[in-house]
Amino acid sequence: MSYSIAIDGPAGAGKSTIAKKVAGEKGFIYVDTGAMYRAMALYLMREGVKREQTELISEVCKGAKITIEYRDGEQVVLLDGENVNGLIRTEEIGNMASVSSAVPAVREKLLELQQNLAKENNVVMDGRDIGTKVLPDADVKVYLTASTQCRAKRRFDELTAKGVQCDLQQIEQDIKERDHLDMTRDTSPLRQAEDAVFIDSSDMGIDEVAKAILDLCI
Repeated sequence: MSYSIAIDGPAGAGKSTIAKKVAGEKGFIYVDTGAMYRAMALYLMREGVKREQTELISEVCKGAKITIEYRDGEQVVLLDGENVNGLIRTEEIGNMASVSSAVPAVREKLLELQQNLAKENNVVMDGRDIGTKVLPDADVKVYLTASTQCRAKRRFDELTAKGVQCDLQQIEQDIKERDHLDMTRDTSPLRQAEDAVFIDSSDMGIDEVAKAILDLCI
């Protein structure tokens, strides 16, 4: 019987960082849903589909076979059995993914693939609609958030550490706009599942948040 942990929350809440840590502690597979959408974008591009061909995207996406495994301690995204880790982080793939991920048929196909992963493996999955739509029967559900000021500061520090010039107030404004869009979109809006545990990480470190989630696991 597989075990699943669902972590939802707004942009910048630290979901991926925490999900990876929890997965590592538990020996579970961390399902990088974003990487799966990028693998789908690569598949579509290999099939010769262009971004503006929405109807063709809806049809062609049905043939994609995408999964995630761990090999020698590394998370590997497989597209039709091929390790595509080194191919899906380009700007071109990102641009295709941003368009194709909004196509309902693509979301349905990825939903099917993600649910199959969770049926066959112990998983930690993070996103916007994991506990409400992707894994409604998850063993543990968490809604992880932080204040907009805190999330903006984290993003600001991350960018400046990379030498990127940025404006803290603009980052905070962008986060507020992203929150609004995520919470009001028609398809799978961001919301806390009724049975999810609310965790505000504004004044918590990574280890503290991970421990709070691990303590919920039976």
